[in-house]
Amino acid sequence: MYSEKVMDHFTNPRNVGEIDDASGVGTVGNAKCGDIMKVYLKIEDGVVKDAKFKTFGCGAAVATSSMATELVKGKTIKEALDVTNKAVMEALDGLPPIKVHCSCLAEEALHAALWDYAQKEGIVIEGLKEPVNDIGEHEEILEEDY
Repeated sequence: MYSEKVMDHFTNPRNVGEIDDASGVGTVGNAKCGDIMKVYLKIEDGVVKDAKFKTFGCGAAVATSSMATELVKGKTIKEALDVTNKAVMEALDGLPPIKVHCSCLAEEALHAALWDYAQKEGIVIEGLKEPVNDIGEHEEILEEDY
């Protein structure tokens, strides 16, 4: 079952919406389950000033999007890059194994938004890899970790 935090972020999601003048936007999906997550970041002076999301998917996808945007707000770019699927799951007090991919979707969408920002600014963010469009392409990684 889902933790109280997952249920809270699903029923009362934080940061839903778009940022019109976003510094970076990242969209990632999972063709197997149909979830699609879009993350918007507003970055000023190397700090994530705002983060919003739009997610089409299950309750766990909404909850992980909500938590991921909460975790990056106020963080430096480097700290935002360190927000992993495991950090999102820990902050939500866990996810059922069948829903771990939702936290991976949140991590990839954040990283895709950071990648977009870096491309727009013409900078390199150390440790940031080019994002994937479909996390289902990397599902073998999920199966090894969990």
